[in-house]
Amino acid sequence: MRLLIFMIFLAVGSVHADSMSALTKLEVFKSKTCGCCVKWIEKLNEKGFDAVGINLEQLSSFKSSKGIAPKYQSCHTALSSQGFVFEGHVPAKHISRFLSNPIADAIGLAVPGMPFGSPGMEVGGRFDKYNVLVLMEDGSAEIYAHIAGPSDQ
Repeated sequence: MRLLIFMIFLAVGSVHADSMSALTKLEVFKSKTCGCCVKWIEKLNEKGFDAVGINLEQLSSFKSSKGIAPKYQSCHTALSSQGFVFEGHVPAKHISRFLSNPIADAIGLAVPGMPFGSPGMEVGGRFDKYNVLVLMEDGSAEIYAHIAGPSDQ
């Protein structure tokens, strides 16, 4: 009986995360020549997001205006309708989880750099372990999730 209740809980939680992403529109600010940004947008849309790419010439000043310090930056920045930022190759499930339960004083999540194997950065079988960081309003960051392998995405 406990196993059945646990399985129902997992299924409901999964549906909730999927329905949350289905309601989420993301504007993804990127360079017009960046192919991995396009792949990341495609990955999000496969997970039920409504992500749209917007090409910008001055990405670094845009990122700074959103409170993203250079050490946390990557190749693209997504903005949710709630005003949260998602910098770099953040996995869809972590975006959904964050939006379902935002952290007080957080501006969003970031995956600094461009780790191999992260969504949109698939290169053969290469995979670099990486952290998803939560970015705080005061400019600090904390580990939100550790990604040790593809199943953690």
